[in-house]
Amino acid sequence: MKFPVTFVFAVLIAAPAAAQTSADSVASGRSLAMRSCSACHVVSERPQQPAVDGVPSFAQIARNPNTTPDGLRTFIQAPHPPMPNFSLSRKQLDEVTAYIMSLRPRSP
Repeated sequence: MKFPVTFVFAVLIAAPAAAQTSADSVASGRSLAMRSCSACHVVSERPQQPAVDGVPSFAQIARNPNTTPDGLRTFIQAPHPPMPNFSLSRKQLDEVTAYIMSLRPRSP
């Protein structure tokens, strides 16, 4: 099967752009999490303060084998006390989700 040159060129150009967007999303999600979530959750690998008792760290959430990006989005949007209701845009929700999922250990 032959692919038109324009198709191959478009794929080669789009791949690095998608990777960059993903890295940007993770960085933005981390920044948002540090501002909005760190009062209760440990959001980074080097916490500035201890987590609130019973509140999982973002790394613990990421390591859970049942955690999926779609499941995280749903959970974050659904009210579940004691977590406050945050009004996140779709982009912010995707960024926080991307950051949490980036903390999942890579399989060897």
